[in-house]
Amino acid sequence: MIKKGSKVTLDYEGKFENGEIFDSSKHQGHHPLEFTVREKQVIPGFEKAVLGMKKDQEKEFSTEAKDAYGDYNPQLLNKVSKNAFPAGQELKVGNAFILGSPDGKRILARVTEIKKETVTIDLNHPLAGKKLFFKIKILKVDD
Repeated sequence: MIKKGSKVTLDYEGKFENGEIFDSSKHQGHHPLEFTVREKQVIPGFEKAVLGMKKDQEKEFSTEAKDAYGDYNPQLLNKVSKNAFPAGQELKVGNAFILGSPDGKRILARVTEIKKETVTIDLNHPLAGKKLFFKIKILKVDD
């Protein structure tokens, strides 16, 4: 039975409310998800859902934004000068890139608007503010 500290291997499929699949361990090859429960390696709602499950058990559940990637924060939209981007870099709405923070963290940023002198980037996680739906199957449990 899965408990705090268990190492879990599972197959999963993640969907939005409209049924669109946003991620799956079975797409692009078969790569099951492995994590240790309560070590903050996956979103909180995912950890809560697996507690008490056993090998070969399947489950469908949903998780609100607060237990997934957080609520969407409009303060994480930032306007930066076009000059802040390397010369020759193609800027298009929807482009994503990685920023380094002063403390060494890597942050995903997406271009949301381009004007004559500025570019607006969004530092929210792409799944922030969304209720997520999962279907999982436990493949392996190690205590």
